[in-house]
Amino acid sequence: MDELSLKKEILSRVEALAALRGQEKPPFVPGESRINYAGRVYDEKELVNLVDAALEFWLTAGRYTREFEEKLAAYLGVGRALFVNSGSSANLLAFMTLTSPLLGKRRIERGDEVITVAAGFPTTVAPVVQYGAVPVFVDVEPGTANIDVSLLEAALSPRTKAVMLAHTLGNPFRLDAVKAFCDANRLWLVEDNCDALGSRYCGRLTGAWGDLGTSSFYPPHHMTTGEGGAVYTSDPLLAKIALSMRDWGRDCSCGSGEDNRCGSRFTRRFGTLPAGYDHKYVYSHFGYNLKATDLQAAIGCAQLDKLDGFTAARKRNFERLHDGLRELPELALFERYPESDPSWFGFLIRLTPRAGFTRNELAEHLESRGIQTRNLFAGNLTRHPCFETLREGCDYRVAGRLANTDELMNNAFWIGLYPGMTGAKLDFMIETIRNYCGGKSL
Repeated sequence: MDELSLKKEILSRVEALAALRGQEKPPFVPGESRINYAGRVYDEKELVNLVDAALEFWLTAGRYTREFEEKLAAYLGVGRALFVNSGSSANLLAFMTLTSPLLGKRRIERGDEVITVAAGFPTTVAPVVQYGAVPVFVDVEPGTANIDVSLLEAALSPRTKAVMLAHTLGNPFRLDAVKAFCDANRLWLVEDNCDALGSRYCGRLTGAWGDLGTSSFYPPHHMTTGEGGAVYTSDPLLAKIALSMRDWGRDCSCGSGEDNRCGSRFTRRFGTLPAGYDHKYVYSHFGYNLKATDLQAAIGCAQLDKLDGFTAARKRNFERLHDGLRELPELALFERYPESDPSWFGFLIRLTPRAGFTRNELAEHLESRGIQTRNLFAGNLTRHPCFETLREGCDYRVAGRLANTDELMNNAFWIGLYPGMTGAKLDFMIETIRNYCGGKSL
């Protein structure tokens, strides 16, 4: 048997094994089976791609990475997507791209300010702090859990250079207002799209509105590559900088295993280096190695083909939960803007003053029934131990008060609605919450 025939047989057997495993799902037992807030949804296509990439044993970025980056950019309608090793690395890379000297007076320097919110995940803010820039926190709306755009002007200062915001749990923030504010004040906009891939605002996909967008492909997200993330942009200069910083800070743009794409590898002069110094070892930035592997990209190629189906399932599951819980006076449910068409990441629930119980009491009850819950990430990031060594007014700034942020921190949590969630699981969650609220109101 020749190599090609043997490879086909291996992949055929992998496909058969994956199909067999897919039929071996244990039955759901209400109150006993675990209902995770999220999880991987895959079939034989991901496993076949993964084994195919493993058999090539390229391991680092290769043909699957190129295919994945091209398909992701085409899906989003942007000029370039770069695959990285996590969503957190994507946020780091997107922010650090804006510190490049190639951006001239628009580059973010230490001490410059970046407007953001405290009601979110810490890695949206961490690169700002780690670099020595100043995050400026503004409050959110309790219903959407997104930035209150009426507070943007008050947060502006002569040192403001950028706005960096996440779409909360897949719910787009007011992109039209934020984009107009950034354009009017010549500010960079970074969309943390890690929880919102597939969401739309005014018909346009989120992540494609800003100067830079980021995604996470960690297993709970809209699609997965295991660990993994992406940075994307339609600005050629930003794409060039991001590529350099992702790949050690090098000036060369050759792909892995490629030499002399520019045709002048040994003929140019850079800085005070000797004339003709090997371009592959010329560094225009202080960068990183944030690349992912071809094994991960192979999974991503199969997942990306399923993304529209995943998005449709998330929307259906949201509506089922919303229909089942909307009449409970103890609960305030997630709101969205008329212009938004979210690909929901989670189902946010906030207790109202009519609730005769706390958020933790309800969450603990759900957990006791096998229903996994999550708080709204950091709640209020400024209240965490990591801020104890930072000085307000110097290392960070709060524009106004964070009253709604604290409200969400104290009274909100969310449950899952990912595409692997069955109707039986969704209905059990509805029943459990309704029964708890009804019992407490007696």
